[in-house]
Amino acid sequence: MKTGIGFDAHPFGEGRPLMLGCIEIADAERGLQGLSDGDVLAHAICDAILGAAGLGDIGDRFRAEPRWQGASGSLLLEHAATDIRPREIVWVDATVICEAPRIALHRAAMRAAIAKALGLDADRVSVKATTTDGMGFTGRGEGIAAMAVVTIDA
Repeated sequence: MKTGIGFDAHPFGEGRPLMLGCIEIADAERGLQGLSDGDVLAHAICDAILGAAGLGDIGDRFRAEPRWQGASGSLLLEHAATDIRPREIVWVDATVICEAPRIALHRAAMRAAIAKALGLDADRVSVKATTTDGMGFTGRGEGIAAMAVVTIDA
């Protein structure tokens, strides 16, 4: 088994939907800025997958090619999962760090969407959330961060 760790953070921006965990949070006031769809949760998981396989990071893999600009987090996850084959993802554990939106309301849909993108059963994906009790950029409501740990078979 090999394990990778991923982290991503983006500031909020106007005029974009909030994509988080491969779903759109329809009642969110603002989305996240980024070269792709800004889905910090998908990006952190993608980094963890690539790290576990020793394939660099999301920037190495996707930033250089213009075709990835505006890409969905689910598409990036699909490609990361394909890139590590024949190895298989065993477990995904991820945490969203934000004051809003309330992740508990969307957790099941996120788990299902992430699992679908990775070709996994949803019971192999964990999504949790925490706040920073008003501290830092996430605490001030300026953006969202996420971290993830992914285990793959060697």
